[in-house]
Amino acid sequence: MIGTIYLAIIGIGVLLCFLRMLKGPTAPDRAVALDTAVTVTTALLVLIGFTLHRQVYLDVSLVYAVLTFVGSVAIARYLEGGTL
Repeated sequence: MIGTIYLAIIGIGVLLCFLRMLKGPTAPDRAVALDTAVTVTTALLVLIGFTLHRQVYLDVSLVYAVLTFVGSVAIARYLEGGTL
């Protein structure tokens, strides 16, 4: 029961992030919305791993978070006008 409520809240959060990403007036707004959606999805993976008592979900969420950080830095640098 509680897991379903958490899943619904996280699902609404991801949906709102994707709506902002589609509607965002500028590229930095869209980049922040995408980064937020990935952060919420990482939290979902941690919640699933904790609920199912599976270590692999926690490992995947850690790798996903690191790759997202590198991607966010690359996007920010590109939007700033620097070279990759």
